[in-house]
Amino acid sequence: ALIRTRTVALNVTELSTWPTRPSRYVLNDWTRMNETAFEALAARDQASVWHPYSGIDSGMPVFPVVSASGVRLRLADGRELIDGMASWWCMIHGYNHPILNRAIEAQLQDMAHVMFGGLTHPPAVQLAEKLIEITPPGLDLVFFADSGSVAVEVALKMAIQYWHSQGKSEKRRFVSLRNGYHGDTLHAMSVCDPVTGMHALFSNVLPQQFFVPAPGAGFEGGADSADIEALEKLLAEHAGEIAALILEPVVQGAGGMRFYSPDYLRAARELCDRYHVLLIADEIATGFGRSGKLFACEHAAIAPDILCLGKALTGGYMTMAATLATRAIGAVISSGDPGVFMHGPTFMANPMACAVSLASIDLLLTSDWQANVERIERGLHTGLAGCASMPHVADVRVLGAIGVVELTQPVDMKAVQPMFVEQGVWVRPFGRLVYLMPPFVMDDVDLATLTAVVTAVVGCLVVDGECCTPES
Repeated sequence: ALIRTRTVALNVTELSTWPTRPSRYVLNDWTRMNETAFEALAARDQASVWHPYSGIDSGMPVFPVVSASGVRLRLADGRELIDGMASWWCMIHGYNHPILNRAIEAQLQDMAHVMFGGLTHPPAVQLAEKLIEITPPGLDLVFFADSGSVAVEVALKMAIQYWHSQGKSEKRRFVSLRNGYHGDTLHAMSVCDPVTGMHALFSNVLPQQFFVPAPGAGFEGGADSADIEALEKLLAEHAGEIAALILEPVVQGAGGMRFYSPDYLRAARELCDRYHVLLIADEIATGFGRSGKLFACEHAAIAPDILCLGKALTGGYMTMAATLATRAIGAVISSGDPGVFMHGPTFMANPMACAVSLASIDLLLTSDWQANVERIERGLHTGLAGCASMPHVADVRVLGAIGVVELTQPVDMKAVQPMFVEQGVWVRPFGRLVYLMPPFVMDDVDLATLTAVVTAVVGCLVVDGECCTPES
């Protein structure tokens, strides 16, 4: 009775009128930029800002964004771009959603932040309960974190401390899949593929982990017995020193955008049980509907021992992640030395992030999100099919709201990125991959435009040495 909870009602009128097409924006000083001011801001950025996966003198263009609504980004020079990336896969409801905006505004009236050590608050408790309710069964404890990489670090620490608390401190190494990607912080890097995971530079300082071949069978096929045998052989030989197997269920993200058979995931769960190794599922990219299931583990009907969530957790509004674990893991850690789990981010369970996460989950679950993802899947299949016959395209694949065009050589980003912007879409390729992960609210017209531009731009590329570059 002493705790006042705040809820955000789902307004049907708001949902039916949002997003508007074309998007409308409120002008401010940033949106009145002329060409000179636009170029000046880009120059100031280059002088003082270090962007992700970039060198300071790389010459890569950056495009100032001043507002966003629905599925559109508005640049400072007035151009609008259809966003095919959902801002690195997290903006599942699109931008500037009235319900999510109101959730943050309402929470801000009570408190923006409070430390989580020795204190709690309604949004954190409600969010933990909601996550336990909707995730695979048996995950009964929620540890909040700042970002996806930190959620992975937390999961790895939990696994190590779980075995340490049982007097098995030798079980401190991990098994990961080739082509896996789990983040850019130090221990997370150690379980990324040493080649495709972008962290080969740090190989001499990272903990040395075990790697097994990436599952060869695609999503629709059964698991390759050789892949399962390789995993079993490694576990049989090294289970005494392995804390956990960590994998991205069914969809491998930044390590290659690969889809694999749910049968492999089922077999991995069985092998972990047989050899007394924990299973960590990294669903930071796939959680909250991206693969066509609410969580990708559902494709195999399995539950991990530890689950990592992030990205779409807040609907893309704030940085926030969560690591879920079984009560058995929590009990063992709490009964061993030192009796506590030694991790505590400053902004753990930020109230505004918790509030908008609750609103985002409710918005997702009260929408027809599965039908939307299926619709997007059909649109991606149809719209990207034309790329399959191009000589420099190695593969075209689609699963849920994920579309991938894999080239035979890496993309010349400096030349190709502006081509997408000039055609009115935002697509950010990496390596050999031109891929789409649109917001779930994207309509068929925008999706057709997006895939048509991808097909046109990819069609303009040729292999020049070791990269794909625009034909001169």
